[in-house]
Amino acid sequence: MSTDTASVELVGEETAGNVARAALLAALTGAFAYVSFPNPLSPAPVSLQVLGVFLAGLLLGPVWGGVSMALYLAAGAVGAPVFAGGSAGLAVLWIQPTSGYLWSYPVAAFVVGAIAHGGLRLRDSVPRSVPRLVGAMVVGTAVIYAVGVVVMSFVLDMTLRTAFLAGAAAFIPAEAFKIAAAVGVVRSDQIVAE
Repeated sequence: MSTDTASVELVGEETAGNVARAALLAALTGAFAYVSFPNPLSPAPVSLQVLGVFLAGLLLGPVWGGVSMALYLAAGAVGAPVFAGGSAGLAVLWIQPTSGYLWSYPVAAFVVGAIAHGGLRLRDSVPRSVPRLVGAMVVGTAVIYAVGVVVMSFVLDMTLRTAFLAGAAAFIPAEAFKIAAAVGVVRSDQIVAE
């Protein structure tokens, strides 16, 4: 009696690797959320979550960077304590002062990845030009602020100007630190590879 067995590849090896990396960056972003402290100038706390958004776009490219941040939001929505200060649940994503920032993360990671990689495809390595990396993250930050400030303005019944001062201008020093940290991570990866 002879039995023939055939294996069927349900998911390609490259796709499986990309999903694993996206999940890893989503988990890292959740871990970064625990580094959170109140900002006296804003109703939103300062946290390292945006560093995770930057790294997702830079390391995974636009598509998988965006997927990573969508996984992050999904994990938080179903109850994993991955939002700032260990918060979780749909309530955090629905009509809260910080909801807009969170919803912008997949788009911001996509934009950072598209600019850094020069298109929609993930290149084997991230362009290491510091101006390009910084430019990608500045545009990604603008996306986060644009959505976050509008939602904060709506939820807290603030003028856009007041919301901008509390929801964007108050975070510029922290964002500069996160951009520098992301450049350092990406550039150190290049130095090790050489």
